[in-house]
Amino acid sequence: MFYTRLCMRKSWKVWAAAVLSAGLLELPFPLAGPMPPWRSVFAWFGLAPLLWALLSNPEADERHSFRRAFSIAYLCGFLWYMGNCYWIRDTMSHYGDMPLFAPTLLLIGYSLVLGLYFGLFGLGLVLVRRATGSVRWALIFAPFLWTALELAAARITSVPWDQLGYSQVDNGLVMLLAPWTGVYGISFVLVSANALSAWSYLVLSRPAIPGTRRWRLRTLLGGQTWVAFGGCLAWFLMVGGVWWNPPEAAPTAAAVLIQPNLDVGEANNWQGADWDRHIAEFTRLATEPATKDTTYINGIPQTGAPLAEIVPPPYPTYPDLVAWPESPAPFFGEDPRFKQAMRSIAAATHAPLIVGGVGMDLDREQDQGWREYNSAFIIDADGNQVGRYDKIHLVPFGEYIPFQNLLTFAHKLTGRVGLFTRGTDRNSYLLPVQNQGKNRYGVFICYEAVFADEVRLFAKHGAEVFVNISDDGWYGDTSAPWQHLNMARMRAIENRRWLLRDTNSGVTAVIDPYGRVRQSIPRHQTGELEAEFGFRNDLTFYTVHGDVFAWLCAVLSVGMVAWAVGRPLRRQAACKN
Repeated sequence: MFYTRLCMRKSWKVWAAAVLSAGLLELPFPLAGPMPPWRSVFAWFGLAPLLWALLSNPEADERHSFRRAFSIAYLCGFLWYMGNCYWIRDTMSHYGDMPLFAPTLLLIGYSLVLGLYFGLFGLGLVLVRRATGSVRWALIFAPFLWTALELAAARITSVPWDQLGYSQVDNGLVMLLAPWTGVYGISFVLVSANALSAWSYLVLSRPAIPGTRRWRLRTLLGGQTWVAFGGCLAWFLMVGGVWWNPPEAAPTAAAVLIQPNLDVGEANNWQGADWDRHIAEFTRLATEPATKDTTYINGIPQTGAPLAEIVPPPYPTYPDLVAWPESPAPFFGEDPRFKQAMRSIAAATHAPLIVGGVGMDLDREQDQGWREYNSAFIIDADGNQVGRYDKIHLVPFGEYIPFQNLLTFAHKLTGRVGLFTRGTDRNSYLLPVQNQGKNRYGVFICYEAVFADEVRLFAKHGAEVFVNISDDGWYGDTSAPWQHLNMARMRAIENRRWLLRDTNSGVTAVIDPYGRVRQSIPRHQTGELEAEFGFRNDLTFYTVHGDVFAWLCAVLSVGMVAWAVGRPLRRQAACKN
């Protein structure tokens, strides 16, 4: 009876620990604005309460330990996704044209599905603990399983949003690992640190009889041991890395990144004089930096970063590139007005253009008129369209409706939801964008910035600089624009490439090969950024080999789980014999 009451008293603590972990893991990510770098420290111990909750009492309620472990971790994951991705509800409420409670239900459904990865994490740890009879082996297994599940989220559900490693994008020391392992290696290190914290607490908090192994281990943990050394190393990486500055990368070129700040809620049809006015504004923004001093933010907007000024040389110069972002502008590839406007702007700037718009192809197979694509048009300095990239990873409920025949309640999020066709041309990751120096650019659109294994292919096939065009105006002043920015910064780090990020309403910025935002302009303002950047052609291990580290973790995890599942069966067979 006493033991039952003791377990009941402890039961609420493990559920509270799961909730605590969900809250702590929210803090190392942007909440409603740019994240202060010091908040990244929470990722180093935020998962420890959940690990304690899963493994603190292996003797209690063995009959239902799997169900309990899954439920505890699932609760943590559900709450984390509800908090981290709350902006889904806000975006749908403003632009989704849905019934009153539908956006909330959509967020809940999203969190229930993706929270399953947390549940599988808890289930896997308890499975290994029971098979080995050791909490230590379960904690050693934790970073491998976590990394494998992050890979599954990227490959199976295609939502690798805010993986744990992104929390360290401002940690210069830890980011030295990214060109080798990608973001997955950073997640692995963080979960390892959390596992070390949880193990130390579990050992120190249990009663021990003098002379036993546990008593000796507690004595060692209290002294100068490798565990203490590991803790010191984690603290050094956690705190020191935020203040360590990577090498400076010298820019050698300049691009004009236009931020039109168009209202995503308006039709933006631009007929007659309205079209002429907007094209004149486009031309002015594209050509103005060559004749006028330009002010920019020397860092990330809304962080107190100082203003700086670019002084143009005393002789005429032309940019190496002009970019117009993904936006609600009525730029259709087959529109003669659009073609003429791009020719005139290219002539005025003497530079190639990358312009977000709607690509169109005749649907010859289905005989259903035109197919529309979310595209980036590539226009050379002579005004000729020399390429077009069609977005491959479309945004669910934003650019298409998944399972459209079943989800008949889903209405528009953008003016073209459900009409965009997925791009399929995997052979043109590197578009034929070339300036006078014959340097090559890799272009990807909006949400594609979160798919690391695909972005790296631009660099692998010869891109010397990345260009990411995006419309983050749908997110408003939520956490999403800042989360999106940090994930794009990781792509620059993994591949050691400059990244030109051109957005409709911000954050428009230039990011150096170490992930630092070197220049930006304020959000929600119409303007242009004369972005100084450079070209690189060296290849990192991650660029060449991709998610090798994550796949190794996945293979080891599958093997470990298979062994853990089969061990009781082997024991039963041995007993029968």
